[in-house]
Amino acid sequence: MNERVNILGVKVDAVTMAQAVERVADLIDAGKPSIVATANAEMLLRATHDDELKNILNAASLVVPDGAGTVWAARHLGKQMPERVAGFDLVQELMKLAPVKQWKIFLFGSAPTIADKAKVKAETLYPGIKIVGTRNGYFTAADEPEIISQIKSARPEILLAALGVPKQEKWLAKFRDELQIPVSIGVGGTFDVMAGVVKRAPLWMQRAKLEWLFRAMLQPSRAGRLVALPKFVLKVHQQKVNS
Repeated sequence: MNERVNILGVKVDAVTMAQAVERVADLIDAGKPSIVATANAEMLLRATHDDELKNILNAASLVVPDGAGTVWAARHLGKQMPERVAGFDLVQELMKLAPVKQWKIFLFGSAPTIADKAKVKAETLYPGIKIVGTRNGYFTAADEPEIISQIKSARPEILLAALGVPKQEKWLAKFRDELQIPVSIGVGGTFDVMAGVVKRAPLWMQRAKLEWLFRAMLQPSRAGRLVALPKFVLKVHQQKVNS
């Protein structure tokens, strides 16, 4: 087992992308319902005042370091964290492997038509992939039995939920035992990017660890989230001082 690094009370797996993909494959082979989380700085900061989210993350089978901030935090705390494992990239790696492994995938979340467009994109990029269902993320509690029935009848090995943090993590945890899906992953804006509705940062910005800045420039509604970054840095530094 790889090391898990405690960042603000959440245990994050010190894994490479290849190790994360291998771990997901092992979870699918095991067949027990499990949750995989993609922890960026914003999610880790939220977990400091959301005990339900923190408990879900610490009970997850895999928590990958999604974001330069998470990798920085681990290293600032003197721990090994080999690389960033972005949720979007993890999904692409799993989709690439899905036709070979014969994994079935269900896309749940985002605005109407977005999951359908992401499905078409996946089928173009990864010939032979089995996307066995889509459902948008606009629903009420009254719709949940129907959604659960739809997902269960599709019998996917992987459920990708794009409902935003922390709604997606809480929804997956709430219905994990009922759904009985080997791997469920909260994937945030992944479908939006695949559908071409939201652009991803240019590669040079990703490499310069500035993807967060690109998203803020592209979506001014996210700009308020930038305030979270200095708070995150401060809290991580306090953790280091207190340890």
